[in-house]
Amino acid sequence: MSDQRITVVGAGLAGLAAARALVDAGAAVRVLDRGRVPGGRLASRRIDERPVDLGASYLTAPEGSRFAAIVDDWVARGLARPWTDAFRVADDERMHGSSTGPIRYAAPAGLRSLAVDLAAGLDVRQQAAVARVTADGVELDDDELLASDAVVLAMPDPQARRRLEPGHPLLEVLQRPEDWEPVIAVALRWPERAWPSDLHGVFVNDSPTVGFIADDGDRRGDGAPVLVAHTTPTLARRHLDDPDAVVPEVVGAVRRILGIAVEPVSTYAHRWTFARPAAAHDEPFALDGGVGVAGDGWGGKASAGAAWTSGDALGRALSA
Repeated sequence: MSDQRITVVGAGLAGLAAARALVDAGAAVRVLDRGRVPGGRLASRRIDERPVDLGASYLTAPEGSRFAAIVDDWVARGLARPWTDAFRVADDERMHGSSTGPIRYAAPAGLRSLAVDLAAGLDVRQQAAVARVTADGVELDDDELLASDAVVLAMPDPQARRRLEPGHPLLEVLQRPEDWEPVIAVALRWPERAWPSDLHGVFVNDSPTVGFIADDGDRRGDGAPVLVAHTTPTLARRHLDDPDAVVPEVVGAVRRILGIAVEPVSTYAHRWTFARPAAAHDEPFALDGGVGVAGDGWGGKASAGAAWTSGDALGRALSA
């Protein structure tokens, strides 16, 4: 593939996995990303002098999978660590049990550090916003045209749809905005830890406000008194134009569920308009006429691991 020029749009897990697979096959690959740093929904923002994970809460890696080998390498190099296989379970009023599942992996430096590692050595161009995919390649918002033999759109379906020309066959496959659920992630810092040391995280059922709470200090391993709460899609939809408006309701729900007596000393809200699909595609990716789409909305169940697997599979399909 040494004479093939391929453009990957999106420097999250899916885009970087696709780029890696294509580079391994000998293709010339450029990665374009509209953000200031790689990561996509492996988003870690520096708040009060430490990174806080505001996107994906953790990684899982099925034993024997291609992604498991990537995670094992991160663990061996100290970039990731096994976090927990157990979370608490709660309703809108209190915790009342626990749930055991697969090992969840976290990153001491924040999950975005794993994307930075995947991006090392790749041709990644940040703050490059792609307006549309044309027959000749990709057109940026500033009208620059980058010629490409193939294009990978590593992003949620609604964002990929906006970059395809009218009549493109993939428009028949890709989901619409109403098929995706929004979430607002709220980081909450207290002066000291006021919840159980083995909390790890909490699956919250039957709450109009919160769906999941992560102990970010436990997750990162530094013990910081920081929680990250993910709202329900219903609450997020009402406040996409003003994410900060959910903070009082989220603070009240977190304090009530965990039995915390005092208010947090700082908060930060981050909006995810397309956080996850209501139902993921069963196929690992879509590919038509040299344009492919990959991401965590593919492969049957949305997750960070699914995003890497989708991008890797699309990159290998293009290589073939």
